[in-house]
Amino acid sequence: MKVVSTVKELGMLLDTYRCEGKSIALVPTMGALHAGHASLVERAVLENDVVVVSIFVNPTQFNDKNDLNNYPRTLEADCVLLERVGVTVVFAPAVEEMYPAEDTRVFSFAPLDTVMEGACRPGHFNGVAQIVSKLFYAVEPDRAYFGEKDFQQLAIIREMVRQLSLDVEIIGCPIVREPDGLAMSSRNTLLSADERERALVISRTLFDSLAFAKENTLAATRVFVENAINGTPGLELEYYQIVDGNTLQEIAEWEDSDFAVGCIALFCGKVRLIDNIKYKGGK
Repeated sequence: MKVVSTVKELGMLLDTYRCEGKSIALVPTMGALHAGHASLVERAVLENDVVVVSIFVNPTQFNDKNDLNNYPRTLEADCVLLERVGVTVVFAPAVEEMYPAEDTRVFSFAPLDTVMEGACRPGHFNGVAQIVSKLFYAVEPDRAYFGEKDFQQLAIIREMVRQLSLDVEIIGCPIVREPDGLAMSSRNTLLSADERERALVISRTLFDSLAFAKENTLAATRVFVENAINGTPGLELEYYQIVDGNTLQEIAEWEDSDFAVGCIALFCGKVRLIDNIKYKGGK
C-alpha cells in the first residue's frame, strides 16, 4: 500500500495502473475509520483492481468551526486498517493541496439540498460537492463508494455526477451498525459512556417504528419517533422526516411514495448524529 499526499504524485501513480488496463475505485473518507468504512473498502476491493481511499477532513463542508476542530484525526491507525483490508493507495493531502486557492464554485442541487441537512447546515453540501468533485478529477475513478448512512449526501453526489457529466459509477452501500444497533460513525468516539448508552435509543426507535408503521399512518409514525427521542434525557431532536427516497421531499401518506425513508438528525450531548431507515422500497 502506498500513501501519497499530492495530486501530482497520485496522478502519476494512477496513470501507471490505468495504462495496465486496471479498474480504479475511490472511497472518499474524512478518516477516523471504523468497520463501516472497512465494509465500503472491502466491497471496492472485490469489484476493482485498484482501490484508492482518500483521507481528508474537508473544511468547506463544516459550518461550525468547533465541529471541524473537534473532528477526530487518526491517520496512523487509519492506514493500519486500510492496509489490512487490501487498499492500494491512500491519498492524504493537506488542506493547501486541495485548496491552493479559494474554491468559489457554487452548486445547486435543489430541491435535494434545500431540506434536512441542507436546511440545518447551510453550505454543507456545497462543500461536499467541492471536495468530492476535486477528488473525482484527481482520481478519475471507474466507481466510487459511499455509505447509505449519509442518505441525503448520496443522492446529492449522484445529482452532482449527472450535472457535471462525470464518467463514474456511484455505489451506495448499506449502513453498518454496532452489535447493539448504533449506526457506525466517526463521531461515536466523541460520546461519553453515558451518551453512548443514550444514543442506542436512536436505532431502537427507528427499528420499533418499522413495526409501528405497518399498522399506523405516516403522521402517527412520525409522532411515535419524535416522542421517543424527545422523551429521552440528553437527546435533542433536530429533525425527523419521512421522505421520498428519490426526491428527498417529505411525504404525507404512505401511498405518496414507493420508496419511503425516515431520516433523523439529533444531538446526543454536544455530538450530532444522523441515521435513517427504509420503510418501503429501495434496494
